[in-house]
Amino acid sequence: MKKIQWFPGHMTRAMRDMEEKKDLCDGVVCVLDARAPAATYNPNLKKIFGNKPILYLLNKVDLADVGKVDEFVRLIENKGHFCIKCDGTNISTRRLISQKLNAITKEKRERAEAKGLNKTFRFMVAGIPNTGKSTIVNLMSGQKKAKTGDKAGVTRDVRWLKCDGFDLLDTPGTMPPSFDSQYHAKHLAYIGSVNDDILDMDDIALELLGELAETYPQYLTERYGITDFSEKLGMYEAVCKRRGFVLRGGEFDYERGAKALMDDFRKGRIGKVCLESAKDYEDWSF
Repeated sequence: MKKIQWFPGHMTRAMRDMEEKKDLCDGVVCVLDARAPAATYNPNLKKIFGNKPILYLLNKVDLADVGKVDEFVRLIENKGHFCIKCDGTNISTRRLISQKLNAITKEKRERAEAKGLNKTFRFMVAGIPNTGKSTIVNLMSGQKKAKTGDKAGVTRDVRWLKCDGFDLLDTPGTMPPSFDSQYHAKHLAYIGSVNDDILDMDDIALELLGELAETYPQYLTERYGITDFSEKLGMYEAVCKRRGFVLRGGEFDYERGAKALMDDFRKGRIGKVCLESAKDYEDWSF
């Protein structure tokens, strides 16, 4: 499989802008994808945050295997951070986030009030592309101010937005300049955090089928009628056959098959999954 690498030029500028504005922020809201919490954690952002308090949001939990997500929540909390699982499209998430942000700023707020000050606290919203940062900001602000989209890299500039008693800095999704783990890089490709245009979608489809065959084989059976998990290509052709992607002469239309598979996965039609297990990341710093 071709090595995955994606770090467009605007991300360098975004990292520089975030570095410049970090001192204006009282804390950070770091948005991770609940289906791949470890892959969507960018250690380079942690370097920018320094010792600022961090609220980790495991977003898109409506698409995820909740049991495995809960294990990541406990792992991150045990490392001394605030963490919640959430669905950025659900209005109840707004209350959950506000409660956590109020808890993070409680002592500073009380000290300010004791001095007769009414301080507005500021948080930087950061993360990998397409984890739902702008959707979270829009939910918190109560109106559609930040750009959102299914394609990675929609937000290109930093911007301040007043949100539910706080000021939130919406920032572009930023990748590490290089991927230390192609295992994680594949997970980013599956969930749409890497621009599809630079990927070999046949390879990505085969790799995804291979992982799902090991972790959630029942979903492949239910969705595509796959019962033989011994060969990736055989599973790929079963997807094409089930969806009717067969060309004249009986050849399979792999291109359409790959697009359909990825669309099914990203929209949760295959099933609720978590690509990673918290027990494998107990030594991580987060």
